[in-house]
Amino acid sequence: MSDIPRIRRVLLKISGEAFCPAGERGIIASSLLPAARQIARAAKGDATHPGIGIGIVMGGGNILRGGQFVAQDGNQCVRIQTAHYMGMLATMMNGLALRDALEYCGAEVRLLTAVRADAIAEAYTPRRAQHYLEGGRIVVLAGGTGGPYVTTDTAAAMRAIELECDLLLKATKVDGVYSDDPEKNPSATRFETISYDEMLERRLRIIDLEATIKCREHGMKFRIFNCRPENALLDALRGKPLGTLVE
Repeated sequence: MSDIPRIRRVLLKISGEAFCPAGERGIIASSLLPAARQIARAAKGDATHPGIGIGIVMGGGNILRGGQFVAQDGNQCVRIQTAHYMGMLATMMNGLALRDALEYCGAEVRLLTAVRADAIAEAYTPRRAQHYLEGGRIVVLAGGTGGPYVTTDTAAAMRAIELECDLLLKATKVDGVYSDDPEKNPSATRFETISYDEMLERRLRIIDLEATIKCREHGMKFRIFNCRPENALLDALRGKPLGTLVE
């Protein structure tokens, strides 16, 4: 396995948890703006780092979690498909916040959504997203895939493939792929690199298994890293080998 080459275009899957302090919920400016500044810097580039094309798929876990609709009797008081659509709306809220924060940081941005909401965002099509990326704009992609029973991880894998990205980055609260849950097993070891097949064989669920399968089918490498350390987003977008590379 080799380290990643310099990337031309990347798809960033960013957890909603990046928009609030650890253990909290909602969208907090003190978390949102540092993330936006790093993304804007990576897109623009500088004398030592060329600018790159960036598409961003939003998570919504800082606003909504499906498990919160389980009643005391153990049954869902809100149907699963309804909860999934609510989650898509949560990603749109995060997308609106990130779009404006990126513009505040001087970036050119377009917000596209797979769930029609013409008053606040453009409808997603691959050609439209490609056009904006080729024009140097950051493209924020909300609404998941537009349908239920699909995670935003899988939506990110699909968008990375559709938009011909060189790499998929998953920014989360964990610093890579471990042999076991490091919170439960202190002896768990972190992989610097791991193959798609080993991820699937071990059923390592730090990213949705369906997303891993899609990436394997299309040869889409992806990197999983912790977005909370200072400048982690900027470093990952510029190709620094953080976390774990899956290929």
